[in-house]
Amino acid sequence: MQRMRVLVVSTPIGMLGSGGGGGVEHTATMIVAGLSARGHALTVLSGQGSVLPPSCAGASLWLETGVNQPSWQQLPRDTPASIPADALLTRIWQRALERQADFDRILNLGYDHLPFWLTRFVTTPLCHLVSMGSVATVMDEVIEAVAAWGPDRLAFHTAAQAADFRLGAPPVLVGNGFDLSRYHPVAPDRVEAALGWAGRISPEKGLEDAARVAASLGLPLRVWGLRQDEAYAAAVERSVPTGTIEWRGFLPTDRLQAELGCCRVFLNTPRWNEAFGNVVVEAMACGVPVATYARGGPGELVREGVNGALATPDDLDSLEAAVRRAAGLDRGACRAWAEQHHSPEVFSARMEAWLQAVRPDPGPRS
Repeated sequence: MQRMRVLVVSTPIGMLGSGGGGGVEHTATMIVAGLSARGHALTVLSGQGSVLPPSCAGASLWLETGVNQPSWQQLPRDTPASIPADALLTRIWQRALERQADFDRILNLGYDHLPFWLTRFVTTPLCHLVSMGSVATVMDEVIEAVAAWGPDRLAFHTAAQAADFRLGAPPVLVGNGFDLSRYHPVAPDRVEAALGWAGRISPEKGLEDAARVAASLGLPLRVWGLRQDEAYAAAVERSVPTGTIEWRGFLPTDRLQAELGCCRVFLNTPRWNEAFGNVVVEAMACGVPVATYARGGPGELVREGVNGALATPDDLDSLEAAVRRAAGLDRGACRAWAEQHHSPEVFSARMEAWLQAVRPDPGPRS
């Protein structure tokens, strides 16, 4: 095995450990911990205030200050690429380019135009784990340009996500990994008559659908996550009877899994094609079956009748029926599926194989 020196450039949307970076934060720590355990040297470049968990103790952490990028999820599809004044995005990439000779690979986890555009002009191979599906025309264009020049520079979480783009070659799929030792299914007598939902509290996550189904079923909905859009959170709460939503906040994994594991069913209701769906696997790891829309990554992760149930996208009657089907599933089978497909060992092996297979110079730089 060739030992690699890898610079992991995190998202410029939120600090690692804050919850503002969404699923990218989890993915970053799993990559760093997994590749470090396999003997590689990892350095993480992120925003000021970022922290790494103890599992990443062997990695170096470089911090930069600057204004966060807006998330493409929350912008109109025809929005042009833009960079704010005093931007964190430009500062982290200036440092990455200045220090590129110290590394064998640069791994970009941010979904931003600049790093994708830089790909063919960087001497050290610049690789991208694409964190979202198609949400903006300008991002589609730059990702597809990288695919045309060096398809091995891109990896995706799921086939459903990769299908959003015109790639010209079969995509590299790596899934995601989870430290399953931190998730503990509860005994049957501890399962409560409550539903669960987790994610950033933001319109594209579709929390109102889960809330309305919970209200229809007469069950409380426990909600975990960063309240990124307070006006939206208040509107969702007003749309259902008082007491339907129980706000639990953004919790570290140990506390989240302890509470989540007591739910009867976990709901996942994105309005768009989620690239993966970390919280879906986290629920399964706790033995909780999942009811979700048959779209994007979550629709690929949920196997009807095994670890959850699928609903017609944006159809609340179908979603309610999926909750009823999921509630009767074997919780042990949910956990077993997570162990088979998304252990940290499986994920880090996929990441290692991809990065080591990347060619230093796949094409001309004209």
